[in-house]
Order: sequence, then C-alpha cells, then structure tokens
Amino acid sequence: MEVKSNQNGFYADFEYGRLTVSGHEEEGFRPYQLMVASIAACSGAVFRKILEKKRLQLKSMTIKAKEERVPEEADRLKSIHLHFVLKGERLRPDIMEKALKTAMRNCAMVRSVQGSIDITESFEIIP
Repeated sequence: MEVKSNQNGFYADFEYGRLTVSGHEEEGFRPYQLMVASIAACSGAVFRKILEKKRLQLKSMTIKAKEERVPEEADRLKSIHLHFVLKGERLRPDIMEKALKTAMRNCAMVRSVQGSIDITESFEIIP
C-alpha cells in the first residue's frame, strides 16, 4: 500500500478506487472512522462466516458502532460498542451469542487493538 499526501490530507489508490483520508470530514474519511469501520466490518465478516458454517443464513446484518473517545489524550479511541441487528430464519439467541463471541476472538482487527481499545458487542434478532 502506498499513501500519498495532498493539500487536504492523504490518499491511497486501490483497484476499486481512491481512499481519501483527512482530519476534516468535508475532505475525506477521518482516521478514527476508518478504524471503527474496519473493526465493525471485520467482526461482521467473521461472524457471517461462522454462521454460514453452522448453515444459518442471514437475510441482513446491520452493525451499529458507537465509539467513545478521550479528548484529553489526543482524542484516542477508548472503547467501541458494536450492536449487531440480525435478520434471518432459525436464529436462536444462544447460538448467536456463542457465534458472536467466537467472531470477536477471531477477528484480526479486534485482536490488533486488544488491550488498547475496549470492544464490546451485543445483538438483537429482528423479524
């Protein structure tokens, strides 16, 4: 990966397009937004894969991420709560809870920030 600077921040070009990163939301994604989104998407992908191995099909999954930052410490990310809203057939709460715990233990992004950012999760099953 190659990240280049410009007058508004930084950018990286990938096969699927350009990723623009800036400290100003009007100019690009803010770094903390990318980190939170990466953690949510990674854990969601691992969770989905675990459910597929159990032959459980999700019709939809929405992950609501809420972060807490510490202004006194350069606005560092202190914690992230991931709330999974799940829709599908035969989704039992006990199976979802176990699968979600397994996903969090096996997500590379969650593991990468372990000990630095407190990550918690919850879920709900909707009809």
